[in-house]
Amino acid sequence: MHFEIHSENEIAFLEYRFYKNDIAFMHTEVPAVLEGKGVASALAQYAFQFAKEHKKPVMVYCPFVAAYLKRHPELKEQLDKEYSG
Repeated sequence: MHFEIHSENEIAFLEYRFYKNDIAFMHTEVPAVLEGKGVASALAQYAFQFAKEHKKPVMVYCPFVAAYLKRHPELKEQLDKEYSG
């Protein structure tokens, strides 16, 4: 499953999976034409909001989302405390 942004005839996405009670952010893909426009950050922001609204602890496997999390440490409270990824 994934969250998508459609722009300039391209699709950017953040792939996620549900695991037990968690949501795991797996991979973010942004076409070259959309790079540098904040698309990946918008996907990450939406993903964390979705997790919060659905009361899903977060597991992060995606390198981009991990970097986004470093820039937004307030989101660390949403991480699954038992997950040590």
